[in-house]
Amino acid sequence: MANEIDRRAVIAGLIGGGALLSGCDRIGSSAPFQAAVEGARGLTMHSQRLLIGRDRLAPEFGRDKISDRFHANGTTDPIEPAYRALAANGFRQWRLEVDGLVHRPFGLSLAQLQTLPQRRQITRHDCVEGWSAIAEWQGVPLGLILAHAGLMPDARYAVFHCADRLGGDQYYESIDLIDAFHPQTILAHRMNGQPLGIAHGAPIRLRVERQLGYKQAKYVMRIELVATLDGIGGGKGGYWEDRRNYDYYAGI
Repeated sequence: MANEIDRRAVIAGLIGGGALLSGCDRIGSSAPFQAAVEGARGLTMHSQRLLIGRDRLAPEFGRDKISDRFHANGTTDPIEPAYRALAANGFRQWRLEVDGLVHRPFGLSLAQLQTLPQRRQITRHDCVEGWSAIAEWQGVPLGLILAHAGLMPDARYAVFHCADRLGGDQYYESIDLIDAFHPQTILAHRMNGQPLGIAHGAPIRLRVERQLGYKQAKYVMRIELVATLDGIGGGKGGYWEDRRNYDYYAGI
């Protein structure tokens, strides 16, 4: 049975910290191919981090820079019955489940999430389709949640399982633990001062501000900590990574 989150325990867990670990995904059909691709992708990811610093913040802006219009990327109104029932009830029955390679799996309601320490940030969303927009996001630092869960030594990735389906497959995305513990990586439940709307991923969406928009998973239902991305979706770390060979690390 998942444990309810305790606010004081979460704060204590964050102070205690969590290991910042990284890894590369494995793709391809042969061992040599996998090794070559892993090396190239790992070099790209680590090269970017060497250039910009793994703790460097994405630019933040003043409220006067907030865009008049912010496109809703990807799914805008999930049709899955379970999600529609949650939305019809104002997400009062929604729960975020945190499990996998953690010592303390737990569930968290939206009301509980809203009582935890918050971060607000005004950042630019850069879409792979070529458009950008600036918005204010408010939510809980992901590192706070993961620290409370207590990561096992083998944990390398946080996988975000979402409520929406595309082409019959459940949407998912993932990031490594360096990005998961970055201070600007949050589970956002408010946008521009208002509760997050359905088109933008209600009740919560991931914001990982130093990567392109397709990494910002919407309609998050579950966070699973794993050692490898093998066996999850197509094994490349995300819905679009699997289907269009998007880069796993979409650094900007």
